[in-house]
Amino acid sequence: MKTTRNGGPMRCISCGYLESKVVDSRPSEDGSSIRRRRECLKCGKRFTTYERQNESPLIVIKNDKSSEPFDRTKLLRGLLIATAKRDVPATALESLIDDVETEIRNTMKNEVRSKKLGEMVLGRLREIDDVAYIRFASVYRDFKDIDEFQKALKGMN
Repeated sequence: MKTTRNGGPMRCISCGYLESKVVDSRPSEDGSSIRRRRECLKCGKRFTTYERQNESPLIVIKNDKSSEPFDRTKLLRGLLIATAKRDVPATALESLIDDVETEIRNTMKNEVRSKKLGEMVLGRLREIDDVAYIRFASVYRDFKDIDEFQKALKGMN
């Protein structure tokens, strides 16, 4: 039985069935993962999975000096909120996260400060969508008032 990154079974996202067949498989652009299109053997729905090589965990050092494991899902959730009702494909967000993770790993360090991580994400998000950039920046930089919004907007020109 195939399993997810955290070791659990890969369930169909529609019906929860555990068995599926691979209908297409290809490496990611940077070669760090394999994208597989699967078809549920019970309901026939198709879904995508990504397989990654087991690597040492990345640790994010937060502003209060505490740390937590780098969580792709948490980052994707924030990006999905920032891009809500925008014409940004999920594949662009996955690619953004892949790029950030690859850049961090290429430093040969297993730790990254949350400030650096946020700036890496913002730099890439700005190239994808200006509105999503401002939305993400407003949460990441914790804008306190409209003046901070206006400074960020002026900085985009």
